[in-house]
Amino acid sequence: MASPSLPALEAFVSVARHRSFSMAAAERGVSTSALSHVIRSLEDGLGVRLFNRTSRSVRITAAGEHLLASVRPALGDIAEAVDTLDKFRDRPSGLLRLNVPRVALVLIVQPVLARFHATYPEVRLDVTSDDGLVDIVAGGYDAGIRRDRRLSPGMIATPMGPAGRFAVVGSPDYLARRGRPLVPQDLHSHACIERRYPGGARYAWEFARAEEMLEIEVTGPLIIDDSALMIHAATAGMALAFVHEALVAGPLARGDLVRVLEDWCPVLPRFHLYYPGPRQVPAALRAFIENAREVLGG
Repeated sequence: MASPSLPALEAFVSVARHRSFSMAAAERGVSTSALSHVIRSLEDGLGVRLFNRTSRSVRITAAGEHLLASVRPALGDIAEAVDTLDKFRDRPSGLLRLNVPRVALVLIVQPVLARFHATYPEVRLDVTSDDGLVDIVAGGYDAGIRRDRRLSPGMIATPMGPAGRFAVVGSPDYLARRGRPLVPQDLHSHACIERRYPGGARYAWEFARAEEMLEIEVTGPLIIDDSALMIHAATAGMALAFVHEALVAGPLARGDLVRVLEDWCPVLPRFHLYYPGPRQVPAALRAFIENAREVLGG
């Protein structure tokens, strides 16, 4: 026996409530003959008669009464459950899961947090910092943040925050001892902090000027995957670091760090917040995107 469809059960309840095919048909916006066909198909599928019909009356059978006693409250529960979704459509609430690289955690998420929470206190943010490439659908995330060149196919993406550059920085003490590199190739004779990707590969420092593009394999006393520790080590005079310029704005302004090779550091691809598409965007995610645009611009 095939399971009856929800519309067929709703039609059954409507006829049972009105004890009239014509009134039930008017309520549902269909013809009487179409509704009669739906009920007949439902009866055939269930293998029982639900109504006794005459030219003047419609009477529900004992089997119909038994089905009605179970179906009517169940349909009421379904309608109530659907109605509760209004809070997700109209007022952002619930859990919003994001997957972001650590640098975007500082540059994109951190500036937005306080205002977003104050505006939408019903939303709980679940943020995972991950520098690897992640399948956000398989991971159960609502959205991710990555640079545009690293986005998965089939994603809807919106730019977040201004464009920026990486910066080669060292402490005044280090540069006094080792000298300033004037071109990227000079880094081969300098102590540099190496960046390790989540998969274990090491990042080659990338430079560009005019039509020339270079990748420099650096070496040094430290191999890590955390920008904050890189900045700490560079400030302590251990080696040169290659980090996003926004992360060292304070140390540069205070004179704790000095920037070198600035004319060789190109503008980076912008960060993008991305999510699977096409689909209905959850209210909480839509609110986060709008809030981030207001705070970060762009």
